[in-house]
Amino acid sequence: MGTISHLITLHGLTTTSTRCSYGFSHSNPRFKTLVPTRVAPVFAKVKSQSATSNSTTTIDFSDPDWKTKFKDDFEDRFRLPHITDFFPEAASMPSTFCLKMRTPRTSDFLGNYPLDGDWHGYINDNDRVLLKTIYYSSPTSAGAECIDPGCNWVEQWVHRAGPREKIYFKPEEVKAAIVTCGGLCPGLNDVIRQIVITLEIYGATKIVGIPFGYRGFSDKELTEVPLSRKVVQNIHLSGGSLLGVSRGGRGVSEIVDSLQERGINMLFVLGGNGTHAGANAIHNECCKRRLKVSVIGVPKTIDNDILLMDKTFGFDTAVEEAQRAINSAYIEAHSAYHGIGIVKLMGRDSGFIAMHASLASGQIDICLIPEVPFNLHGPRGVLSHLKYLIETKGSAVVCVAEGAGQNLLQKTNATDASGNTVFRDIGVYTQQETKKYFKEIGVHADVKYIDPTYMIRACRANASDGILCTVLGQNAVHGAFAGYSGITVGTCNTHYAYFPIPEVISHPRLVDSNSRMWHRCLTSTGQPDFI
Repeated sequence: MGTISHLITLHGLTTTSTRCSYGFSHSNPRFKTLVPTRVAPVFAKVKSQSATSNSTTTIDFSDPDWKTKFKDDFEDRFRLPHITDFFPEAASMPSTFCLKMRTPRTSDFLGNYPLDGDWHGYINDNDRVLLKTIYYSSPTSAGAECIDPGCNWVEQWVHRAGPREKIYFKPEEVKAAIVTCGGLCPGLNDVIRQIVITLEIYGATKIVGIPFGYRGFSDKELTEVPLSRKVVQNIHLSGGSLLGVSRGGRGVSEIVDSLQERGINMLFVLGGNGTHAGANAIHNECCKRRLKVSVIGVPKTIDNDILLMDKTFGFDTAVEEAQRAINSAYIEAHSAYHGIGIVKLMGRDSGFIAMHASLASGQIDICLIPEVPFNLHGPRGVLSHLKYLIETKGSAVVCVAEGAGQNLLQKTNATDASGNTVFRDIGVYTQQETKKYFKEIGVHADVKYIDPTYMIRACRANASDGILCTVLGQNAVHGAFAGYSGITVGTCNTHYAYFPIPEVISHPRLVDSNSRMWHRCLTSTGQPDFI
């Protein structure tokens, strides 16, 4: 995978969970086969094998039953919150989603839920997707993600996404809302469109969009946007978001007040880690107030930095569009005497776009990402290698992620509306330092700098992302009608799965500097270590 995100470490059997549970009983037949047998553990502390954290885990690998305890804890953490947790009396009904029945919904249909037992297109609640597919025989294997020092194999299963045979919301009683938060990302309109279409297939007719992110819940000047298939039919043909985006917003309590006032009982939230944290807080507040509201996240981050997932929508488009900028930088550098092209790409904490774009282009000589430290100056620094490239090749192209090398810049205390630290511009800094360096050593260098960030963000989704967005939107609706809440949907080993939100937002997914994918990138660029 080229990441360090798939390693699951034990939180300890006595965990503090944000999952709400009003009246949940292990006797609930929906979960009877899934309930683990709990054993009081006596664990010794060992260092976590995860490169993403310095925390320790409490697990005694000399205990012959440690695998069973680990799997029990994992299954408990990844159990999906369901409305029957806090409404045990909630009744299910046969699903209204059946592709054999294509006639439009009519008033005669309301309250009539025929069970089509002949259609085998439903997902069983006990279906699972394997989280990890590689067996590492040694912790020293490239990209090894080990649970214990011996790198023993332990199966970790997550819930398969898709339509269920039973639903917990009557379509005629559903009022669904969609909100897009954070920054722009290719594919937002594709997801909005597919959520609306799938809701209508279930029979829901009251569908609205909340304008400009969480802000739309509290700003009295912003009114909800009625949505239907007719409204969204062609919105996927352009970039941006039909509903608009913004960062930040009002408090959780005010948002839930707004949900109550508007009569919304399904909320689909499109956004990244911060947005998902907000969605989880909304879910918990709805639980606290005993509101039958399903809150479903759809991970939207162009940086591809959501834990446990193969990729997030917009990433493939970003990598493809980045090729244009890289190719332009290559042509500029290759056509100039001692030309150097510098391209800055997105990636606050994670360098996936820069790494994949460098691999795809085959035109990058130096790739700099946040996960791999480097020096600009000194005999082993980036600038020294640029001098070598100019002497041997006559030109060079550098690709740098926006979050790379922040330790080289003066820190800022400023934050954006989402609470993220405002980074200094590593691209401009690299450009300036490169010009200064070659001037000081008396070597001519023609340095060109390209920042395509906003051009990439505003693009229409490509074919690959279009498919991903379509399936994510469909599965978000399936999850809501199935009665789940406080979950998000994503791809796991090419299959679609549901995850409890807290498990994917603890920290950003990062490039593993010992992974095969990063090694492939280094092989392609031919760059040395810069430390």
